[in-house]
Amino acid sequence: MKRVFSSSICGALLALLTLFAQARAQGYPERPITLIVPYSPGGGTDIVMRHLAEVLAKQMGMRFIIENRTGAGGTIGPASMVNARPDGYTIAQMPITVLRYPHMQKTTWDPFKDFTWIVGVTGYTFGVVVRADSPWKTWKEFIAHAKANPEKVTYGTPGAGTSLHMTMEEVALKDSIKWTHIPFKGNADATAALMGGHITASADSTGWAEHIQSGRFRLLVTWGAERTKRWPDVPTLKELGYNIVSNSPYGLAGPRGMDPKHVKILHDAVKKAIEDPAYQKTLERLDQENFYLSTEEYTRRIKVWYDEEKANVERVGLSLKP
Repeated sequence: MKRVFSSSICGALLALLTLFAQARAQGYPERPITLIVPYSPGGGTDIVMRHLAEVLAKQMGMRFIIENRTGAGGTIGPASMVNARPDGYTIAQMPITVLRYPHMQKTTWDPFKDFTWIVGVTGYTFGVVVRADSPWKTWKEFIAHAKANPEKVTYGTPGAGTSLHMTMEEVALKDSIKWTHIPFKGNADATAALMGGHITASADSTGWAEHIQSGRFRLLVTWGAERTKRWPDVPTLKELGYNIVSNSPYGLAGPRGMDPKHVKILHDAVKKAIEDPAYQKTLERLDQENFYLSTEEYTRRIKVWYDEEKANVERVGLSLKP
């Protein structure tokens, strides 16, 4: 009888603890959530993340606080989250540079040990723009100029080691040219530099779109698998013979050790949010495509991308030196 009684008590306590844990999870979030955006305000990533945060806030009934922590190709933001409490109140946009930098230099994080990968969200449309008053009307003309003027052509990107930097260096390898990379903290800074004539070109996501429409910039090439809907007359690198498609998909993650229940709540909210018509219009305006991945699929894909980035870094000669 005592054993039966003890077992009953243990069972009851276990049930209570389970209900308590579920209640706590169901109470999440109980205070504002910080979303770290690792690029400067006003750029394409910042605009999309802010709009996503607005939709999430309405759905979850809790405010999202955007913190722009820029630098190191978008890795400063995620790195600053490594030692945060894994309570679901600090998450970050995760650029693919988080998977690339460990192959290029010593880092303070391990992409497999230090993050909880939550959900895949979207990817960029990349392209190269020059000022509209420049003499180059086509990508072919721009490349010919770069060949004839080694190291004199300067191009800006949101940082060293970004997909934009990597792809431009792949182009340089294929065309046997030398140009000079100028890293910036984000799209807004690179755009200002191009406007001021401080760099020759900018390789970036479609934060430059409004300047194409206003006639300030000229778009020479895009990097997707197909031509864009908004600029159908502009060729892709792929069709110009480079065999390169670059869209740098990204998502959200938190510190290691997050409660799976909190991960599910965030995942489900994001999945619903990215279907919001207003959010979809923002993606369309910035030429970003849906790239939703579930928590499980996103985590699996991280391992694949990590290996791919190792090969990419080795190909362009930017591997970590022993």
